[in-house]
Amino acid sequence: MLYAPPFREKRVNPIRVTLLGASLLACLSCTAQKDPEQKPASATANDAAELKDWPALKSSFAKDPAIEARVAEILASMTLEQKIGQMVQPEIKAITPADVRKYYIGSVLNGGGSWPAMNKHAKVEDWVKLADAYYDASMSTDAKIPVPVIWGTDAVHGHSNVYGATIFPHNIGLGAAHDVELIERIAEATGQSTRATGVTWTFAPTVAVAQDARWGRTYESYSSQPTLIREYAAAYVKGMQGLLDKDGNVVATAKHFIGDGATDGGKDQGNATVTQSTMINVHGQGYYGAIEAGVQTVMASFNSWNDVAAGKDYGKMHGTRDLLTVALKEKMGFDGFVVSDWNGIGQVTGCSDDSCPQAINAGIDMVMVPDKWKTFIGNTIAQVKSGEIPQARIDDAVTRILRVKLRARLWEHKPSASQFAGKPESLVHRDLARRAARESLVLLKNDGGALPLKKGQRVLLVGKSADSISNQTGGWSLTWQGTDNTNADFPNADSIAAGLREQLGEANVLLRDNAEGVDPASYDVIVAAIGETPYAETNGDIVPSDTMAHSRRHPEDLATLKAAAATGKPVVTVFLSGRALYANDLINLSNSFVAAWLPGTEGKGVTDVLVAGADGKPANDFRGKLTFPWPAVACPKADSTPQFALDTGLRYGDSSKVGKLPEDSAASCGDATAMGVFNQSDVAPFSLQMGAGSEEKAVGSDMNATQRWPQAKPALQVATVQVNTQQDAKEVTWLAPARFFARNPSKNNLTSMATARGAVQFDVIVRQAPTKPVQFTVGCGANCGASLDLTASFSGAAVGKKQTVKVPLACFGKLGADLSGVDTPFSITADAPFAAAFTNIQVVAGAADAPDAVKCAQ
Repeated sequence: MLYAPPFREKRVNPIRVTLLGASLLACLSCTAQKDPEQKPASATANDAAELKDWPALKSSFAKDPAIEARVAEILASMTLEQKIGQMVQPEIKAITPADVRKYYIGSVLNGGGSWPAMNKHAKVEDWVKLADAYYDASMSTDAKIPVPVIWGTDAVHGHSNVYGATIFPHNIGLGAAHDVELIERIAEATGQSTRATGVTWTFAPTVAVAQDARWGRTYESYSSQPTLIREYAAAYVKGMQGLLDKDGNVVATAKHFIGDGATDGGKDQGNATVTQSTMINVHGQGYYGAIEAGVQTVMASFNSWNDVAAGKDYGKMHGTRDLLTVALKEKMGFDGFVVSDWNGIGQVTGCSDDSCPQAINAGIDMVMVPDKWKTFIGNTIAQVKSGEIPQARIDDAVTRILRVKLRARLWEHKPSASQFAGKPESLVHRDLARRAARESLVLLKNDGGALPLKKGQRVLLVGKSADSISNQTGGWSLTWQGTDNTNADFPNADSIAAGLREQLGEANVLLRDNAEGVDPASYDVIVAAIGETPYAETNGDIVPSDTMAHSRRHPEDLATLKAAAATGKPVVTVFLSGRALYANDLINLSNSFVAAWLPGTEGKGVTDVLVAGADGKPANDFRGKLTFPWPAVACPKADSTPQFALDTGLRYGDSSKVGKLPEDSAASCGDATAMGVFNQSDVAPFSLQMGAGSEEKAVGSDMNATQRWPQAKPALQVATVQVNTQQDAKEVTWLAPARFFARNPSKNNLTSMATARGAVQFDVIVRQAPTKPVQFTVGCGANCGASLDLTASFSGAAVGKKQTVKVPLACFGKLGADLSGVDTPFSITADAPFAAAFTNIQVVAGAADAPDAVKCAQ
């Protein structure tokens, strides 16, 4: 495959790579169009030739003899307990300042959707106060030379966990802008915002080269073009971190090392089956740029890597010395420290969340142990004393951590001493964010010149995203998944509706859910703001049994555009998404179609480009160009021809006409051997529900709150917990007779799945055994269904350990359920006392033949 290089004034030879596995990229060698308005990008060192091995790199941080001497002095003064403490990073919900002092903790973090006192609207002074408390505690230990704690956060598109902070477009939109200088400015602004809260370390930039848009983190990737990512990574590190010699600079992180964007089928935390050449020449590029720019930390990735062609299976990155130590530290010369991801060590074979000598020996220097950090410390100390972890490996890890802390000048002043600390205005960078939103937009269709909108035109504004800042910002925005937010949660922000009203006048913008029932004579043009709703890692994955068709997951958007097109008025569609999706049906219903990605808190940046100036001419032209191919079919393959190729992007005045596109009605891209229902989040079209008596309520997607329902007299308590991976399960506690179930409003024909020896399968950990019957039901509408008593599956030896329960579909067919019309494939009815955590709910062909499958007679 030939990758087109990023935009530049003159062309260079692209990197030649071969991609294996289930990539959705087509084989493209698109010619970059010369664009006088685009800023030229600097040439990278390896544009001209394919690398044969991991390159030796030169960091902008030269080793300072004075710092190295000080590191050695501090290290020599430390006890083993103090050294291990430096290597531990708990989550702020699980550690107090007193704990930091007692255990010599080296770092803390706030995960997505975690705030001081768990207050979503915490003020900057609340953040700074907590940062100072942790810092003061770290500097008042009984260590001979106290070491300051460093606080890390996911400031991935602005300081996005913080109320009132500017949220910039997600990386996929910034990639479309092809503007290296813009990236540096955004990183600089994010650093200032981070310093405003007293935090000194960010887990950014993400330098993944996403290859399969089914991956739920695609929007965190700038491009499918590795050279662009290399340049962006360098610019981001330079803007955010520089040489850490300025008050507003913070420590940056290149993540996730390595191959997170290469996994088969785009499965988050999955397996990359690519060659070493591909890993080096494609997925390594962002790290080369970041390391050369001086990045001080690298985060290990959850994914695995199996170089099938070479016959070498590296396994999980967290446990792979060949990558973390040999490639990254020895060959590339990275002298900062490697941090693990959230409980990432627990996925290494033979490890648990609180014990993993394999990961430390492989090269992990700081271990993110959100909750079980105390037992981790005890286990690790014992492993060093027994020789399972060499003392030299501990000393190397702590040396690296101390080196970064000294370079970051953490001893020089506490968090509140920054010029930005505690200042709400330091969180706000609206002009820059508005510029970023403008530059990121990609015009894919403008047949008939429906755009730009003219002053004086009357606009009917429809669609679920027209006045939704939450949909504009996407995942990693105040909450981890970006869900459970309203416009009120974004005080320094404007929606698309606000932008149109300002630029066209309040009286000329009529906001409605859809065009139904609105007199067409009352407006001149329809603007429809539609697209994906927020998601983040894993929850955003498109499962194999689904397709890349947006209308399949969001039929409401298709209905919105059908109603709009039926009026006969011009339709302008603004499509918000975290990836390029199959949307030919939507494009056909639109006169103009704009890929707006996830533009952040500045909706006016979108309308700046949609609306003409007073003279009727475009006030701002479209500048964005695709950095991912846009699919032409619902199930694209590696050799599929895209609907819109890399570098596509129209300008005002272009004569290109899209016309009517062929439409694909594929129902599934998988082999129909499994149907997902729930795994961290609802798998469309299913949703988890609670029921008590005649009342029902959706569980919802809040990852932090514990729900007790119904409010007046609770029958169920539901909380988000971990069974397999981070926050993947719902722990349900029965307080009274109630049911917990998953429903699809449309019925599913599971007859063929039953014939294929299918079973309803789910992972469960029983927290409290039942004393009354527990019924498992498969439902097929009102007064239709069948139940089995599964009390035995949740009792006795099953308590306290994970098990996978498999309930054959045939059992329910024999009991009279109509398997051709199942709307509820999973339902648990029980009474107090009973508590269990459920995840990975699915219907799986062949699972009924498993030796441990439930017997129908049971």
